[in-house]
Amino acid sequence: MIIDLPETTTNAVNKRLVKLRDEGGAVALGRVLTLVVLAEEADVEDAVAAANGASREHPCRVVVVAPANKRTSARLDAQIRIGGDAGASEVIILRPSGPLVAHTDTLVMPLLLPDAPIVAWWPRETPDNPSADPVGQMAHRRITDAVNAGKSLQTLQRLSRSHHPGDTDLAWTRVTLWRGLIAAALDQPPYESVTAVEVEGEEHHPSVDVLAAWLAQQLRCQVKLVRRRGVSGITKVTLERKGGAIVLSRPDGRIVTLTQPGQPDRRISLPLRQLEECLTEELRRLDPDEVYGEVLTKGLARIGE
Repeated sequence: MIIDLPETTTNAVNKRLVKLRDEGGAVALGRVLTLVVLAEEADVEDAVAAANGASREHPCRVVVVAPANKRTSARLDAQIRIGGDAGASEVIILRPSGPLVAHTDTLVMPLLLPDAPIVAWWPRETPDNPSADPVGQMAHRRITDAVNAGKSLQTLQRLSRSHHPGDTDLAWTRVTLWRGLIAAALDQPPYESVTAVEVEGEEHHPSVDVLAAWLAQQLRCQVKLVRRRGVSGITKVTLERKGGAIVLSRPDGRIVTLTQPGQPDRRISLPLRQLEECLTEELRRLDPDEVYGEVLTKGLARIGE
């Protein structure tokens, strides 16, 4: 069910939610968090679809703020989605304009679930300092996505300078499975130290940099980046050791071939991770990701071109 509320207020939206709950018997007590999405209009539907998918594991209230930049008057249009149009969540879309755009925290505050954690998510462009953003200050976790930012690598560097516990980025989430494969490969005989690492991947994809930074931070060895055009994501990781190199190659973006000295090659399914999958993973934890913090603030400085 989709209900449009033009020229309204957040208090009116909240009252309508209560009325819908009373009439339809919807139970809000099962919601485990409030997900506040700060999006551009063009990204609203993709963000809502990802949030709806994630809500099946994390039932939540989703509040999307998408400024109507073409209007200059102070006005708030809203939309409520429940039932089949909202997955296992309640979705409220707010479209403020004019002076209201500068007061996102005031807009969302009446719609926050009581005594529930708050997660802020920027699907595309990020503020200079997410933890200092009005909504970011209220949030327990702040999720950004440098992959979709206009200048991805510059965004990653900016996030490293402003990092605060509770911040995370989906560029990091996209390398979770890569980190698991690499750790498993190194956790086998002959247990030799890695002397050098080479990470290849898409030219401007921040996950390439994040994975390289993690390896540099954990292995304390030289890490080289090789940027390729016309490829998707991470395509190859080479770990040099005295007894021979471990190579993980994924040229097609779907299957990784693991090559190790003295062992037959192994093929492992590793498709590019989708937005819903990454968001679901990040909503599983509300405590600061200390490993990500170290990789962002220390590991990036260790990698070389």
